[in-house]
Amino acid sequence: MIKFILNNKLTFIAVHILLGYGSSLLRGSNILKIVWVLIIGVFIINIIFKNNRDEEAFLFAAYISAAEVFIRMSKAMILYETGKYSVILFLIIGVFVGKFKQKFSVTLAFYLLLLLLGIVFTRVPEGEYIRKAIAFNLSGPFVLGIAGLYFYKRNITKENLMNALFFMLLPLFSMVTYLYFKTPDLREIIFASAANFDTSGGFGPNQVSTILGLGIFIISVLILMKKRVTGYLLLDAFVLLYFVYRALLTFSRGGLITGIVAIISFVIFYSLFKKLSLGSIISYAGLTVVFIVSVWLYTSNITGGMLDNRYAGKNASGVQKKDITSGRGAILNEQIASFVENPLGIGVGNGKYKRQGAIGHVTAASHNEVGRLIEEHGVIGLVILLLLLSLPLLNIWEGDNYNRAFTTAFYIFWFLTINHSAMRIAFPGFIYGLSLINITHEKE
Repeated sequence: MIKFILNNKLTFIAVHILLGYGSSLLRGSNILKIVWVLIIGVFIINIIFKNNRDEEAFLFAAYISAAEVFIRMSKAMILYETGKYSVILFLIIGVFVGKFKQKFSVTLAFYLLLLLLGIVFTRVPEGEYIRKAIAFNLSGPFVLGIAGLYFYKRNITKENLMNALFFMLLPLFSMVTYLYFKTPDLREIIFASAANFDTSGGFGPNQVSTILGLGIFIISVLILMKKRVTGYLLLDAFVLLYFVYRALLTFSRGGLITGIVAIISFVIFYSLFKKLSLGSIISYAGLTVVFIVSVWLYTSNITGGMLDNRYAGKNASGVQKKDITSGRGAILNEQIASFVENPLGIGVGNGKYKRQGAIGHVTAASHNEVGRLIEEHGVIGLVILLLLLSLPLLNIWEGDNYNRAFTTAFYIFWFLTINHSAMRIAFPGFIYGLSLINITHEKE
C-alpha cells in the first residue's frame, strides 16, 4: 500500500484535492464519517498485517496528525478527539506487532504517570462532564508521551522520514482545497486586525494556521533537499506560495511564524552538514524573500492593509494594541498567579472554570500549555516541563548536523506551537516525538 502511494504521488495528491472538494459539499455528513472510519481501519489492518516492517505506524500516525484539523473542520469525526486516539492507537500497535527498535525511556514513562496525578484534584462545575474536561486537556499530552516512547532513540531511515513528510502533506492538499471552496468572496469579507474564521473554513484560525505552517515547512525542506512533491519544481513552488497565501489569510500569526522559525533552524544546520557556501545560502534566501514579499504585498492589498496591522500588533485603525498576544498574556499572568496561590495545582481542566467564575477576569481557555501545566499540575507540572524541555536537547546534542537540522526544527515546532495553541490537536505531541529520533543516512 505504501509503495503504491509513493509510486503514484501526483495521483494521490489529486485524490486528496477531490476529497477536499467533496468535503466542502458534504460537510458533517455520515458519508464523510464512514470514509474516515474506513481510512483509519485500513491503516490499522496494514500495521498489523505488515508487522510494522516499513514503519507503517509512523507513516499513518504522521498522516492523521496532519489530517486532524481538516477532519474536524469538515465535521467528519465520530468523536472530537478521534485524531489523537488514532495516533496513540497506531503507535501502540506498532510497538507490539513490530520488532522492538527503540530504547525504553524511563523519563517519558515517569512523565505519563505524573500526568495522571493531576486528575486527582480535578473538579468541574455542576452540569459539566469530568471525562470531557480530562480528555480535552490530557489527550494531547498523552499523544506526546506515547509518541515519545515510540520514537525515543529510534533509528529512522532518511527514506522513511521523507515518506512521512509526504504523508503529512497529503491531507493538507485536502485542507487548502476545502478552504478555497468554503471561503466567501474575499471582496465581501470585512477584514479587521483579528484572526479570521471566514478565511479559515469556519474553523479555528489558530489550528488551521498551525497546520498550514507545517505544510510550508515540509515543502520548503523538500525543495531545499531537491526532493519533488509533485514531480515538478515549478509546481512545488506554486503550491508553497499558495500555502503561504492561505496561512496569511487566516490572520493567525502563530502557525506561520513557527513554520518560518523552523525553516531558518533547518537551513542553518543543513547548510553546515552540506557545507554550502555563503553565496549559495544568500542566493536561496534572496529568492525566497522575493517570493514571500510578493505574496505578502498581494495578500495585504486584498485585505485592505489589515494584514500589516495584524502582524504589527495594531488595531483596525492602525493604533498599536496594548496586548499584541490577543489575550494570551493576560491568561498566562492569571496562571502564574494561580500557581503561586496553589503550588500543588488546581486539577486538570480547572483553569478554565476558575477564570469563568472570576468576575472581570479572562474567561478563555488556555492557549499556552506551559501555563496550563504549572497552573493545573502545580510543582509536578514544573517538573514535567523541565523533563520535556531537556530530553530533546540531549538528543540534538548527540546528533550530527543532518540530525540536528530535523530534530531542532521538530523541537521548535513543538515548543512554539504549545505556546500559542496549547495541545488541542495531536500534531505538537507527535512532532515532539520526532525530536527524539536518530536519522540514519549516508555520510556525504
